[in-house]
Order: sequence, then C-alpha cells, then structure tokens
Amino acid sequence: MQDARIQALWAHVHALGVLARQGSYTAAAQRLGISKAAMSQRIAELERAAGVPLVLRTTRSVRLTEAGQQLVDATHEAYEQIERSFAGVKDMAGAPRGLVRVTAPVALGRQQIVPRLGEFLRRHPEVRVELDLADRLVPLAQEGFDLAIRHTAAAPETHVAWVLCETRSWLVASRAYLRRRGAPQTPEALAEHECLTYLRPGEAPSWSFVAEGARRGEARRVTVPVRGPFSANNSEVLREAVLDGLGLAVLPDFSAQSALRAGRLQAVLPGWRPVGAFGERIYAIRPYSPVVPRAVQALVAYLREVLAAGFAP
Repeated sequence: MQDARIQALWAHVHALGVLARQGSYTAAAQRLGISKAAMSQRIAELERAAGVPLVLRTTRSVRLTEAGQQLVDATHEAYEQIERSFAGVKDMAGAPRGLVRVTAPVALGRQQIVPRLGEFLRRHPEVRVELDLADRLVPLAQEGFDLAIRHTAAAPETHVAWVLCETRSWLVASRAYLRRRGAPQTPEALAEHECLTYLRPGEAPSWSFVAEGARRGEARRVTVPVRGPFSANNSEVLREAVLDGLGLAVLPDFSAQSALRAGRLQAVLPGWRPVGAFGERIYAIRPYSPVVPRAVQALVAYLREVLAAGFAP
C-alpha cells in the first residue's frame, strides 16, 4: 500500500513540474491529457503529503512557493531523463516519427535543403521538420535543435558529425560585366575590377587562390586585396548582385550552381581555385547523445543520399 502511494506521488511531482512550465492549471491539464479538476486534485494531494503549500494561486496567475520550486528543481533532471529514455525506447519500434528541429544557413537552406524536403516528408509521413534558417552559429543543445546543417572547413569535436558532401567556391561574373570590363587573367588583375565581397566585419576584404590541380599542402596560395561597391553577408544576395552586373564575386558552389548551368554566370580565372572564403564540406551536426532518434537518423541518411554528388555546375 505504501509503495502504491509513493508511486502515485511520483506522478504528482511530475504534474507539479508540468504546471511550473505551463503556468496555468488549464494548460498543464491539456499537456497531461487530464481534466483541470484532476490536475488540481493531484497538486492538492501532493501538498497534503508534503505538509507545506507548493503552489500560490491568484485569480490571474499560478506560481510555485519556495518549497514547490525546490521540489521541481530537484526532480526536473530525473524526469527529463525518464522522458528521453522512454522516447528512445519507443522510437525503436515502427517507422521514424516525431519532430526534428533543424537549423541551416539561409542561402544553403533556401536553395538546396528546402527543395529536397518534400520527398523526405513523403517518404516519412509520420515525421515533422521545423527548419530555422540563420547564418549565426546557434548553440544546438541550448536552443533545442536536433540537427544543424553547417558549411565549414571542419566539424566541432564536441559534436557528432556526418559529411553530406564536398563543396568548393567559384569566382563568377555576368556576361554583361565581362563584356564591359573584360575578364581578369591573373588574381593580381582583380585590383582593377569591381569585387563584391562577403561581409565579415573587422576584416579587410581579400580573396585567396591556389592553382587548379595543385596538390593539397603543396599549392602556393596567392592572396589579393579587393574592393567594390557592394558587400553582403549572404551568398544568395551576392549572386543576385553579380547577375545584375555589379561586379565579380566568390560564391559557394551551391549558390552559383543553377546560374552557371543556365549560362547566366560565367566562371572567371578558370586556372585558379578560390580558397578560404567558405567551407570545404557540408556537414550534418548534432549534440552527442547515446540514442539518436530514428527520425533524425532518417533525415541525415536522406540528406547524404540526395546531396552526395555535391553542387558541380
């Protein structure tokens, strides 16, 4: 009998934690799938067992007493672990399901991730995806993201990372600009051209190149200062400025691909490869955890499948 009473109180402590997060009896009851009256009864029974008030009720708000907050703080992590463990076990059965929260760079997300998500969602109808497009590097665990798509030279060692594909940069210009100004024949000749740069505050604009075909580690890097009438912190915006004939720009291949294929942009300095401006790989990254939800595994596998060939023009 005593064991049954204690087990009931465990459920009531969980209800108190839900009430603290939701801020009202109505919202907490909905979250737990019970009536508001049942929710109120659980808290009352917990207060009788504890011998002290745990909740302060007014006509407008609900907040915990010092004792109630202490109880929630002491048990919160344990209940979170129970929820994660149960979700992991449940996830082992059946098809991938549930919510996957993803963050990705704006240009890469708009141009390459979003057009491919429809097929993934049709393959896995029980999976939902929330995609946050932001160029800032968000802290995944703190902001509740399951996965980040990153364009970088190396993945952080503190996270689990999957390589989705290799990537490179291109120096490009519109045909109209090249007719008007001519094509530079060497990296040094860029000093005489209008160069549209990726905005990195605090850095003097410059572009670096290595000769195409040079072996990694043996290539001589040529770095030249550049200037021009426009800069932006988004490669898609830079591409549009180049298409408008404002100048040349170094773009990642995923931004330049479609315009190069269509002949709207032309590669410049074909004997030289831009380096250092953007990352060399696209990664899927997630915080380490002993269990990876099947929905996350399915999304990573799908992205590796559809992006494996990279973005060659």
